[in-house]
Amino acid sequence: MEGISKRFGTLLANDDISLRLGRGEVLALLGENGAGKTTLMNVLFGHYMPDSGSVTVDGRPLPLGRPRAAIRAGVGMVHQHFTLAGNLTVLENVMAGTESLLRPASRTAAARAKLAALADRFGLPADPDARTGDLSVGQQQRVEILKALYNEARILILDEPTAVLTGPEAEGLFAALRGMAAEGLSVIFISHKLQEVMSASDRVVVLRAGRVAAERVTARTSKAELAELMVGRRVERPRKGDTARGAKRLEARGLRLARDGRQVLDGAEFAVHRGEVLGIIGVSGNGQGALADLLSGLGRPDAGAILLEGTSIRGLGPRALRRLGVGRIPEDRNRDGAIGDLSLWENAVLERIDDPRFSRRGVVRAGAARAFCKAVIERFDVRGGTPDSPTRLLSGGNMQKLIFGRTLSDAPKLLLAAQPTRGLDEGAIAAVHGEILAARNGGAAVLLISEDLDEVLALADRVQAIFRGRLSPPVAAEGLDARRLGLMMAGEWERQDAV
Repeated sequence: MEGISKRFGTLLANDDISLRLGRGEVLALLGENGAGKTTLMNVLFGHYMPDSGSVTVDGRPLPLGRPRAAIRAGVGMVHQHFTLAGNLTVLENVMAGTESLLRPASRTAAARAKLAALADRFGLPADPDARTGDLSVGQQQRVEILKALYNEARILILDEPTAVLTGPEAEGLFAALRGMAAEGLSVIFISHKLQEVMSASDRVVVLRAGRVAAERVTARTSKAELAELMVGRRVERPRKGDTARGAKRLEARGLRLARDGRQVLDGAEFAVHRGEVLGIIGVSGNGQGALADLLSGLGRPDAGAILLEGTSIRGLGPRALRRLGVGRIPEDRNRDGAIGDLSLWENAVLERIDDPRFSRRGVVRAGAARAFCKAVIERFDVRGGTPDSPTRLLSGGNMQKLIFGRTLSDAPKLLLAAQPTRGLDEGAIAAVHGEILAARNGGAAVLLISEDLDEVLALADRVQAIFRGRLSPPVAAEGLDARRLGLMMAGEWERQDAV
């Protein structure tokens, strides 16, 4: 890629970027949220037409702005948010778009054999007849990769490939990628996670503010250097410190919930106090998503009680909970956190449009809403747009910062934070952690639901593990290590450890 520039209105997303990728090389593209990484890869895959610059693949010019031309040249892309049709089978998704509509019959037998051979060759098992919507996130990602390989990809782009994967799934993915690279496939992966960049890549290109800030051979750099290159300054995550735990603010007793004939919550109990962070850790799919929904007012348990300062809030909706001082950071920012086609200011006040600050007698006070949004943008360093920009133009991390900012601006007395730093860069993670600890130090109760061991150990005062819908007794975070947490996440815990 030579001299690539791409502008969206007043935003210069890519500024004269040049990039090279060798055969069999794994290249990590690193940068802050909004640094231009995904935009650059969308230019390579043909989703965006650059304002200037050129791309060559194997020495041949690549027609720009045409995804089909990129696919024919051997470029495949797995997007951060998958593009599979959930109602189709794995085989149907893989074959979609590969045959002419004028063909009298689909060659499914040959396609099935080719898919099976690719799955076996690269260690990516997939049931061709499974309905894609029934697959786990990790399995869907395998299907996306197999689809690219089915199209004879020689260059594979992965945008935040581990953002929604568990630790074991991420390890399996990178083992497969290393095997692909050994066979000559070239890989570019976008990431914010320094540990996976260090362990999986051969070379790192760092983008900052739309330009190439640095390039390093992975074996000759360090996480600390990459973090500094990424944000332009030394990054240090805040320290927890001591605080006095106050009275119970939120309590759950015997929560039970069944979905599709399966018990997703099985007698879950916890209490989070004023001035503390209670961390709930678990492998994805063990009921933490359902728990977050119940506590956010998006569902009702089959049995059990939910108490806020001793008063039942079971069955209350999100608006009523917000009025009671409950703030939430949803796990899925695109589904539950923001509406992409609305502007930043509309999303900033979306959950609080009934607030007299932002509406009166059914009329929205747009000026006040824009001022509120501007304050959120400035305080939480939301990059990539103005209050009037469509929210879909933000990077995933900047959308998360917008959601976080609008929630903390109300100074909630209870903060429900589900996967709060998913998709954030190192600098943004440090800032979000600082805000969570500031809320806790200011007397808020924080329930942190996370799959990140380091995050839970860094922020939580007490920890409970969730396994198959059951919660372990709470244990003090001080003295915990990854090994013990891992055992708790596997369902091994002792009642006498409770604090």
